[in-house]
Amino acid sequence: MSSELSSASCAHTHRPPLRSLLFVPGNKTAAWLPKARSAGADAVVLDLEDAVPEADRAAAVRQVTEALARRASEGTGPALFVRVRPLDGWAAAEELRTVCGPGLSGIVVPKVSGPDDVRHAARLLGWCEREQPLRQGQLALVPLLETAAALRDAYRCATAATGRVAYLGAITGAGGDVERAVGYRWSPEGHETHALRARVLLDVRAAGAPHPVAGLWTRIGDLDGLRAFAEQNRALGYTGMMAIHPSHVPVVNEVFAPTADELDRAARLIAAMEKAQAHSVGAVTFEGEMVDEAMAATARALLARYT
Repeated sequence: MSSELSSASCAHTHRPPLRSLLFVPGNKTAAWLPKARSAGADAVVLDLEDAVPEADRAAAVRQVTEALARRASEGTGPALFVRVRPLDGWAAAEELRTVCGPGLSGIVVPKVSGPDDVRHAARLLGWCEREQPLRQGQLALVPLLETAAALRDAYRCATAATGRVAYLGAITGAGGDVERAVGYRWSPEGHETHALRARVLLDVRAAGAPHPVAGLWTRIGDLDGLRAFAEQNRALGYTGMMAIHPSHVPVVNEVFAPTADELDRAARLIAAMEKAQAHSVGAVTFEGEMVDEAMAATARALLARYT
């Protein structure tokens, strides 16, 4: 299959919005996946990278593949992703081949250094889809931009596998690869990464990635701080966040979902605009604000996504 045809197939694959993507260590899958389901996570990332000691790797891969098989059989529960090791050797490629199957929604690729890494991961996914067989373009690709070069190239990373990359954003937690690469000093307020998160968000939106996600919040017990950080990301335009603890999921889900009042207002705004347009009026005062078709289009998009 040509790369053009493969890209076209991916472009027409529906990727649902995900408010919360909760990490679960691969070697804890059997015990912790039920907790992730109970927490209400939209998606669970079964982690086969840094969270798994090398001595536990074989058992972790087995637990992950068993969970994916159950998900395929039952057809219920959160979407399942797998964070694989960097795809720079045969062992990592073989693990990818092992986990690819009907129960998998996509893979998370760590330590991406640029668009070439994204294209390489997309080619491997295409081969796995043909081997299964799965529909071409079925599996999503979530590149983690964990180097300064990749963050600077966010637009090209997002367009390197058109249609596969739906959940891309700046993951700017405390410590870890991104802080080391960029050199910022993390604070709970997030002032030092606000501009970075905003620029990456604009890049991935311009590239057509429909559901950019942010993260991480590493202070497990600080739910007020988590809420403030999530609200900041939502205000920037992100549609979800990655999370590391089940207690974070309800907060993240609430922040990234519209309230009943917001949905009601959207419906009223649309009704007001339709009434105005029926009388050949293009703009109207609505609840103290001037609105026109652009605002109505935004309201329709909100209702289409959440109702």
